[in-house]
Amino acid sequence: MNGLTLVQLTDTHIRSGGETVLDTVDTYATLKRVLDQLRTGGRRIDALLLTGDLADNGSPEAYRLLRAAVEPVAAELGAQVLYAMGNHDERTAFGVELLGREPGTVDPAQPIDQVIEVAGVRVIALDSTTPGLHDGKLEPEQLDWLAEQLSRPAPRGTVLVLHHPPLPSAIAAAEALKLRQAEQLAAVVAGTDVRMILCGHNHMTAASALAGIPVWVGPAMAYRIHAMAPRGRQRAVSGSGYSRIDIVGSAVIATAVEVAAATVIYDRDEAGELDRLAPYVAQSG
Repeated sequence: MNGLTLVQLTDTHIRSGGETVLDTVDTYATLKRVLDQLRTGGRRIDALLLTGDLADNGSPEAYRLLRAAVEPVAAELGAQVLYAMGNHDERTAFGVELLGREPGTVDPAQPIDQVIEVAGVRVIALDSTTPGLHDGKLEPEQLDWLAEQLSRPAPRGTVLVLHHPPLPSAIAAAEALKLRQAEQLAAVVAGTDVRMILCGHNHMTAASALAGIPVWVGPAMAYRIHAMAPRGRQRAVSGSGYSRIDIVGSAVIATAVEVAAATVIYDRDEAGELDRLAPYVAQSG
């Protein structure tokens, strides 16, 4: 069975009118640079998963800028697009500007949960936000809905998306702003066909597991929180990235991709490089 590739873009923090984030970061320019990288890379991408904090302050114009940048590239790639809510997002503008819902039909008190299928892989997005708060929570109704979805296995399994990592953390800010009552989510996903849980929010790339299921916290597009800042300090630093999620047979592989320009050490023909490596690869009978 052919593999497929999902690209996770998280914490884009787009602002309206060309405004920078924290008076420093041009998040829209970063988004455009990444999309151009994906568009011109010549690789198949099956879906773009945007996993929350898409706008920095919930501005309708920011969502319009984001959608106008993302969707033509997705169409050119033949990739599906999934937008998920983050704590900086605002449900009404998110629903109208990104999901195409009619004004007046979005209830800001109701979570926006979604499900799509990508070449046999089910992708479920849960809205882990609570308006006005920055930590995460899933409502009982959401967990019931998730359980009902997972009661029917997908042909190639499920990838679960939510903004807040359902993980403890030794880093104070991440611990304070994590998904609350993660054990309730663990009880729902245990023993199901969920193959990986994708999150954002922390602005730090990380990996762990919940109920035996891999959890990947993707690198933020906007900026990074320094995971080894001096004791007693929280430090934001420049830097951005996105994630390549490959599903190959029974394996799901998450790879962080740097956005910043880097010095090229070598740039070789891939087929020639594989030929060069062939004598060093173990041959099994």
